[in-house]
Amino acid sequence: MKILLVYPRYPDTFWSFRHALRFISKKAAFPPLGLLTVAAMLPREWQKKLIDMNVQTLTDGDLKWADYVFVSAMSIQKEAVENVIRRCNRLKVKVVAGGPLFTTGYDQFEGVDHFVLNEAEATLPAFLHDLENGRAKHVYTSDEWPDITGTPAPLWELIDLKKYATMSVQYSRGCPFDCEFCDIIVLNGHRPRTKDRGQLLAELEALYRQGWRGGVFVVDDNFIGNKKKLKTEILPALIGWMEEKKHPFSFFTEASINLADDEELMQLMVRAGFDTVFVGIETPDENSLSECGKRHNQNRDLIASVKKIQNHGLQVQGGFIVGFDNDPPSIFERQINFIQNSGIVTAMVSLLNAPRGTKLYQRLKRENRLLHTDIFGDNASINFIPKMNYETLVNGYRRVINTIYSPKQYYERIKVFLKEYKPKRRKAFRPSLYVLTGFIKFIWFLGIKHRGRRYFWRLLFTTLLKYPRSLALSMAFAGYGFHFRKVVDGYNKTLVATCRQIVGETNP
Repeated sequence: MKILLVYPRYPDTFWSFRHALRFISKKAAFPPLGLLTVAAMLPREWQKKLIDMNVQTLTDGDLKWADYVFVSAMSIQKEAVENVIRRCNRLKVKVVAGGPLFTTGYDQFEGVDHFVLNEAEATLPAFLHDLENGRAKHVYTSDEWPDITGTPAPLWELIDLKKYATMSVQYSRGCPFDCEFCDIIVLNGHRPRTKDRGQLLAELEALYRQGWRGGVFVVDDNFIGNKKKLKTEILPALIGWMEEKKHPFSFFTEASINLADDEELMQLMVRAGFDTVFVGIETPDENSLSECGKRHNQNRDLIASVKKIQNHGLQVQGGFIVGFDNDPPSIFERQINFIQNSGIVTAMVSLLNAPRGTKLYQRLKRENRLLHTDIFGDNASINFIPKMNYETLVNGYRRVINTIYSPKQYYERIKVFLKEYKPKRRKAFRPSLYVLTGFIKFIWFLGIKHRGRRYFWRLLFTTLLKYPRSLALSMAFAGYGFHFRKVVDGYNKTLVATCRQIVGETNP
């Protein structure tokens, strides 16, 4: 059997980092971890190829080679997925589809021969058995939350690691919290399920043997869901492995804000090589936090919690949302002030969206507020009729993203962060042609060509004078800012279409 695994292209969003990657000559930020893992679950004797459309072109020759095309995607990739399916149909190549996008909305797609939904550990074996016996069904689904201690390591040999900025591993699935807008509990459940210590280290060892040295994204939606196991088993083992290998990786992950309450956990994470966490802040408004069920963010000084994490040597990236029913007209200015004062440089601000299957989606459906055309997955889209006047909401959102990513405010926020950031371990600087080339690109694009060049030079000199050992990080932030400004320019256009759609559906 010849299997082609296809990962569709991402559109230009905050998370693509596409415009920042040009500075380091990389094609994509992250590899398609799900497909690489599924590939390892397929029979060993089958021939396998993987095309990540974010780093290479999918040709008709690739499709004609395959007996089956396996495609996986997230909601943001919906349009690209539909294009891949049409191409397969035109060439009469059979399509097998799975992953988050299809698990919550497979009924939206035509032209797919087999849907293998939910977690592959639960549904892929049955599909493979039926396929072997010539009776494969159209849909495979399961309500099981499978044990992931038997999940194989990804087949890293299917990709060129040099084309990516960062590698990925998964340690756990599931989240103990119950936020109304979040589909993680729909996809992975409430109870965090974890891999064991040896399994995680074996995956890291495989990456190490492939020659990877650099960042590794632990893709868990809440890495600290099982704190006890982390502190007693996983992090001590990881610390030992990293010391033995002379610290080849740096890690970042996602965690809830209550990480700030656990000094021991933060210290262990930093010793293990973690330097960044993404935290869902969402909003500084207590009523909106209560509305969406984000209770672990309530009744605390969120900025103080952020700074505490930063003080321990962890950069905090933050997710923010506007568009809650309880959001007051002042929310936009409050979000701007919070982001600037917190020193969260990488602040991902979104309009509220209701993913299929979530409590929010069900509530809005009951209230007859869902838009007929699903627009979901993008930061600058909304798929329901908000309670706030739509023009106020859209214009307020535009004000937030245009302000926080304008050169003056953005570079000022980097300085706020550097003042709070206290890394416990500094990487040794290794000069190379690669580093020198990247630095020259930064100087040319951001220090000479870009409209915010005077703020860039101020940041550069401030970093050299006050925080010289954070120069590489400071320049990375500058590159992110260039990307974010490019994305915001596109979002400003998208928002006009969003506004028109809401107007059209509310005033037919």
